[in-house]
Amino acid sequence: MSGAGAATDDLLIVGAGGFARETAQAVRDVAAADTAAGRPPRWRLAGHLDDDPALLGRDVDGVAVLGGCDLVHELPAARVVVCVGSPRDYAVRARLVRRLGLPGHRWATVVHPTAAVSASSVLGPGSVLLAHCALTAGVRVGSHVAVMPQVVLTHEDEIGSFATLASGVRLGGGVRVGTGAYVGAGALVREYARIGAWSLTGMGSTVLADVPAGEVWAGSPARLLRPAGATALAELARTTGTPGGPAGKPPVPARAVAHGTEDGTGPDGRRPETRMESPVV
Repeated sequence: MSGAGAATDDLLIVGAGGFARETAQAVRDVAAADTAAGRPPRWRLAGHLDDDPALLGRDVDGVAVLGGCDLVHELPAARVVVCVGSPRDYAVRARLVRRLGLPGHRWATVVHPTAAVSASSVLGPGSVLLAHCALTAGVRVGSHVAVMPQVVLTHEDEIGSFATLASGVRLGGGVRVGTGAYVGAGALVREYARIGAWSLTGMGSTVLADVPAGEVWAGSPARLLRPAGATALAELARTTGTPGGPAGKPPVPARAVAHGTEDGTGPDGRRPETRMESPVV
């Protein structure tokens, strides 16, 4: 982010769904806090980018949707943060970051002014910390991580890039959350547990044992429900080089859910890559 006294940077938010709206509000709150402290605002909210043509030209909470995601290449001076994903397709953020292919200096890191981040903690580019998060000591957060409101990360926790920690998650000390993992709202994770890459932990779960990569766990205590959806397993395969993940099992066909399918497609088969839908397990 821009340092004290630096010029205000334009900021583009990729996405126009729930996570993007919350990030836009965080940016407004950062600007208000900067102004109150007598500093130039770090960000000027330039607008949302979304691939849904129906949103073009519309305002989302007073912020315009300027065009599709690839417009970032026509605005090279603007910083960018990608705010998409849901439990139905929590791999979408990684796909979009790859597709945009921006250099590292273009990615913004947005931290709400009420978040408590210790001096010994580190945040990667493209990550977002929303209101009332706490990072206590020696916490390491990777790139393009979504940390939703009231998440608590304690000593020596490590969060892999593209992970999502939904609202109210609490991690004990020394927890390792793998690349792209999704930890559902209100989940509690025991100290030194491992949450595997591209796994999903259901909301309200109590995690007492390691969650393997590419699996969905839920409950109290959390236990295996099924393999992760096809898009998460595809990302896991990119990392491991094995179809379907470490065990070499092919992806399980997505099960239909109320508003679409597990792999993020809607009833018409389309995948709106820049929308954030309601959390489900």
